[in-house]
Amino acid sequence: MFDSEIKKELSTLFSEIKFDEPMSRHTTFKVGGPSDGFLKAGIREAVLAAEFCVKNNISYTIIGNGSNLLVSDKGIDGLVICVDSNMNGARAEGTRIYAEAGLRLSRLSELAASESLGGLEFAGGIPGNVGGAVYMNAGAYGGEIKDVLSEVTFWESGEILTKSAEELGLGYRESYFMHNDCIILSCVFNCIPRPENEIRADMAEFIRRRKEKQPLEYPSGGSYFKRPVGNFAGKLIQEAGLMGACVGGAEVSTKHAGFVINKGDATCCDILQLEELVRKTVAEKFGVELEREVRFVGRR
Repeated sequence: MFDSEIKKELSTLFSEIKFDEPMSRHTTFKVGGPSDGFLKAGIREAVLAAEFCVKNNISYTIIGNGSNLLVSDKGIDGLVICVDSNMNGARAEGTRIYAEAGLRLSRLSELAASESLGGLEFAGGIPGNVGGAVYMNAGAYGGEIKDVLSEVTFWESGEILTKSAEELGLGYRESYFMHNDCIILSCVFNCIPRPENEIRADMAEFIRRRKEKQPLEYPSGGSYFKRPVGNFAGKLIQEAGLMGACVGGAEVSTKHAGFVINKGDATCCDILQLEELVRKTVAEKFGVELEREVRFVGRR
């Protein structure tokens, strides 16, 4: 909880800051208690806010549009810096696309298509933004961010740095940013010329598959578990007989067992208890330890 002096300073720096903001309003899971402070930030504001927090020994959390995120029912200590609609600039130059971290992936792939630039077709239906996608090296339908990423500009330890994709340790749901205290600010993507009609045909097919196979009609964090080596989490969960398993308002989707959904009144606690049930059952039946892909943040 911020004291009155910190609240005053933050309010002076950022006119749109909110205090005790329910995080359920800012996650695709629609769960989560209050953050001490919540700020939608552009590049300048994000850097200024992080440096203020470091100077005043305040914890801070970076989020995007709230997908792939599970927030504690007890909320989040410190300041949540939301890199979303206030950081969404983008432009194409030749075969390169320059995008700020808050740009939605759907808009990124649409820009690429309109410029007849291929390589980002897979990203069109992913419910996240550029920064989050780089943070976790998001991927779908055979494509990954690392396949098209050229470089990233980010804040770290008081400096603005730029690193090439090769320097960022990008692997399956893995990157440099998961292990270092950074704010991704902007990215450059290298694309390949391709006819717009072919790009749009692939994008439409990927979106059709998502609608057909994923429970998009319910709040969720996306695929809940990482893919275990040599197998698929959803397949193991389904074969363990867990489709439709519930704890409170949380349910293993009956449409795709790799998704945990919020049926309408789920809490973070419900979701974590259901996760534990799934992990334990799959381990007992198949000897496979499932690992959460969704990022948990907040008070324990």
